[in-house]
Amino acid sequence: MFALYITHPQVKIDANVPVPDWGLSDIGVQRTRKAAALPWAKTLERIVSSAENKAIETARIFASVSGIDVETAADMHENDRSATGFLPPEQFERAADWFFAHPHSSYKGWETAADAQSRIVDAINAVLSTHDPTKPIAFVGHGGVGTLLKCHLARDAIRRDGDQPPGGGHLFCFSLAERRITCDWTAIEAWPGNHGKG
Repeated sequence: MFALYITHPQVKIDANVPVPDWGLSDIGVQRTRKAAALPWAKTLERIVSSAENKAIETARIFASVSGIDVETAADMHENDRSATGFLPPEQFERAADWFFAHPHSSYKGWETAADAQSRIVDAINAVLSTHDPTKPIAFVGHGGVGTLLKCHLARDAIRRDGDQPPGGGHLFCFSLAERRITCDWTAIEAWPGNHGKG
């Protein structure tokens, strides 16, 4: 059986609002609804989301088609970047490059990549420790920690070249039995629902 890690799509960026409180943009909502209309979305039997607003909004759209409740896990949040607050896109990209390139060091007070990876891996494992492995499950979260989780599942070093494509709203699959990647980052509205390589 499979598990999905789904990242929220585009958000409403507002420098005056704390990043965890940002919601989905109109494009983000449209993309999620398009993905939720695909046959695979209706097969999900459990959805566990980060407690950040944009992730919960994404999870609720998926849950509305499968008729299940959204669970939240506080430790699934994005890497803690509160020390710097909002960074303009170009500055953020440079900071993110540094974050992945120096996993055991903090970028101006950010949570380190190594610590964020340990946190997201522990959060996913805690959920799966009580999960029925015969039921498909989706985790809804964020690109940064999602990439760190993917590196762990791929038995790979922390690095940014395994990051999702720009824009968010992507997913990867992993097997519940072996905890190995079976499908790399794919746009949520483009994934055909096959759980093999691709």
